[in-house]
Amino acid sequence: MSTSMNSSTDSPTLSGPSRPPLVRIAGVSKSFGDNQVLRDVSLDVAAGEVVVVIGPSGSGKSTLCRCVNRLETVDSGTITIDGVPLPAEGRALAQLRADAGMVFQSFNLFAHLTVLSNVTLGPVKVRGLSRAQAAKRGRELLDRVGLSDKADAYPAELSGGQQQRVAIARALAMDPKVLLCDEPTSALDPEMIQEVLDVLAELAAAGMTMLVVTHEMGFARKAADRVVFMDAGRILETSAPAEFFAAPRTDRAADFLSKILRH
Repeated sequence: MSTSMNSSTDSPTLSGPSRPPLVRIAGVSKSFGDNQVLRDVSLDVAAGEVVVVIGPSGSGKSTLCRCVNRLETVDSGTITIDGVPLPAEGRALAQLRADAGMVFQSFNLFAHLTVLSNVTLGPVKVRGLSRAQAAKRGRELLDRVGLSDKADAYPAELSGGQQQRVAIARALAMDPKVLLCDEPTSALDPEMIQEVLDVLAELAAAGMTMLVVTHEMGFARKAADRVVFMDAGRILETSAPAEFFAAPRTDRAADFLSKILRH
């Protein structure tokens, strides 16, 4: 598998020369005031590929993920999904956010809606599905994430792990082209983490295109096609998991792994 991140059209890309990558991040920079959090970041994600982004806190991982569906705007550079640049606002932006499903750290479920209503709201409002169509699909997805018996429950009645699985089902209900996961287990108690990682691993195995920001190295080893290591707003290296964990190419990545894998 190529690990080229060159955005030139006459260079090989991760998805081959005949078609552009599903997600293309090219020369993206982003600052918050005087703090530059992304520095000329370029990354291609091919259709069906699972890219896991790791690195120390403050390295820019979550900001990069949030830029892909324009929860954060970039200062320079471009991002395209399936060849289409990110729109600025309005209906086109809502469509883009449907195509780039997002799973957040903190679930972001509507407390006043049932589990099934949380899952079906987007498909009805944005995709134009009938309530019956959305409910049928929603129940299928709740079954897929192991929560078919919780359709009529409210978020407060669920564990954190269950709420995050509902959030995954909600993102999938939009039939996204890519699933973006911003540290999806960081708000969970340790015993709940694995149930969420198992669902994400099953999605990865089924061919879902995924960009996952996480501190869970076991998930990166198991589910990723590529691991991307970031530090200080830059991508320092990208490689297959076995190669990255066995022999990181940069001293910074080696130091990071020695600390995070010590236990």
